[in-house]
Amino acid sequence: MVRKTREKFKTYEDVFDQFTLSNIFRLGKYFDEETLSPVSIGKESNVFSATARVGDKEKIIVKIHRLETSDFNNIYYYIRNDPRFAGLKRRRREVIFAWAQREYRNLLAARQAEVKAPMPIAFLKNIIVMEFIGDKEAALQVKDAVPKNPNDFFGKVAENMRRYYKAGLVHGDLSKFNILNHKESPVLIDFSQATPLKSPVAGEMLKRDAVNVADFFRKLGVKTDAEKLLMAVTGKN
Repeated sequence: MVRKTREKFKTYEDVFDQFTLSNIFRLGKYFDEETLSPVSIGKESNVFSATARVGDKEKIIVKIHRLETSDFNNIYYYIRNDPRFAGLKRRRREVIFAWAQREYRNLLAARQAEVKAPMPIAFLKNIIVMEFIGDKEAALQVKDAVPKNPNDFFGKVAENMRRYYKAGLVHGDLSKFNILNHKESPVLIDFSQATPLKSPVAGEMLKRDAVNVADFFRKLGVKTDAEKLLMAVTGKN
């Protein structure tokens, strides 16, 4: 299997190194590794879909964080300020493994807070297995699937942000790129930067989320701005 998968994805050699392939094999009870198909390729991680072996959906998502990410300094900056990972040493692999675990935990917290986000299923080292959002094809980012009713959609996004804030966390990387439009309802994704409100950078991250989200929806005709959205999320002026 490992040899077949490596051959099939030889164009992604920086992702499917021997270490990652071994972990894919260990996670094989969740998905058919030979059906892995790329959904998105990024600087920090690559996202694949695969035929599921668990749950009631045909597909599943496998997110692989790059071991040699070019954004390592940025990753370390955010995770070192997360009180849940206090004392983490600046060692590349340890930081990447913690980053993947962090996203898993953030997704779990989101689901517990009834935030619309993929259900986390498993994680191992630099790999996270999670729920597939979509039908036969993956749901599109809201920038590519503009909602038919922007006001209603924006209200749902704000409510999800409020629920996460109430649970003591902020997403930290929310924008038109990390919100999916699934059947005219938002699903938030990419929770690796999400951080507790106790973090010294949480306020800065929440403001950035509010600016990005409000700017996008204002261009769609929604009467809002970052200050109004922050008020709706936090209940504070």
